[in-house]
Amino acid sequence: MPMTLGSPAFAHNADIPALYTCDGSDLSPPLAWTDPPDGTHSLVLIVDDPDAPDPAAPKTTWVHWLLYDLPPTAGNLPAGVIEDDLPQGTQAGVNDWKHCRYGGPCPPVGKHRYFHKLYALDVKLGDLHQPTKAALEKAMDGHVLEKAELVGHYQRQR
Repeated sequence: MPMTLGSPAFAHNADIPALYTCDGSDLSPPLAWTDPPDGTHSLVLIVDDPDAPDPAAPKTTWVHWLLYDLPPTAGNLPAGVIEDDLPQGTQAGVNDWKHCRYGGPCPPVGKHRYFHKLYALDVKLGDLHQPTKAALEKAMDGHVLEKAELVGHYQRQR
């Protein structure tokens, strides 16, 4: 079976509840995965928004969360997980707010897509010293066994 990524908080291609955004408590959503392939030594989670700043004229992909060296056996991350509660060995990279933690959707205009991408790797990456998305992707190059994706949508109510 292929690896899957889902959330009890929202379905694939559905709206992300405000609780997990800047309009709510800005908590990370609960995530769960199944069936990492044989030979998986670690997982990488990248959450980003390719519609920034305006879906009608996107200029950048905004990075919301980077986690790596997640143990494949963990199976899930609870809602609102903080660094001290991450599975043992998990490390964080720097998001576009220059923080090593989750930053929820907060689009300035329009309805944005938020891609939650989980990668199964054939290695553990080790300490990359709070990498950016580009540095993390470079370290992952040639080591991805499989990828699973969950897309959520959010538009601020003003």
